[in-house]
Amino acid sequence: MKQHYENIVLIRAPGDISPSWNQFRAPLLAGISTVLMAAAITFLMRHFRIGLTPSNSSCAEGFYRLVDAPIRPGELAVACLPVNAEQEGLMRGYLGDGDCPGGAEPVLKVIGGLRGYEVDIEAGWIAVNGKRLANSATLTRDSVGRPLTHVVWGKRRVGPEEVWLFGLNNRRSWDSRYFGPIPLRAIRGVAEPLLTW
Repeated sequence: MKQHYENIVLIRAPGDISPSWNQFRAPLLAGISTVLMAAAITFLMRHFRIGLTPSNSSCAEGFYRLVDAPIRPGELAVACLPVNAEQEGLMRGYLGDGDCPGGAEPVLKVIGGLRGYEVDIEAGWIAVNGKRLANSATLTRDSVGRPLTHVVWGKRRVGPEEVWLFGLNNRRSWDSRYFGPIPLRAIRGVAEPLLTW
């Protein structure tokens, strides 16, 4: 008995030769989603400040909007530090790169002292106009054990064009206890929280 084999060949119409839409749909949608997410993140980064750096211990992490509001004690301010402080912050890893004059990012800190206020910096505490602030002890070393320089102990009157910034939610905040007052003109505005976590 002779065996007979048949070759079965599937014939497709000319339109069926290319891969199906289902093969392209998932990668195409993934690519479009990636582009849209990158655009959304770019938009948020340009229009909102994200408080995620170690220097931002004065506020919760999240998205903040810069608003044109009066500069008052207790307000959360967006500010550039003096260039020498920026350079130290960059070198030590306290600050990231940014668009401030020294090449660092601006910080988010609470305004603690304005013109005419009395600021008293001591080893164990800070007082503004005689009122001691919580969590305000000045540390001698940072979180990796490096020595921290600080302003000279004692009382001082805040000058007409300066401001003292503090981040007292975290005892390790790098703020005016260490680098001193900053020029009032270095404040970019007040930060208003939009979404925090």
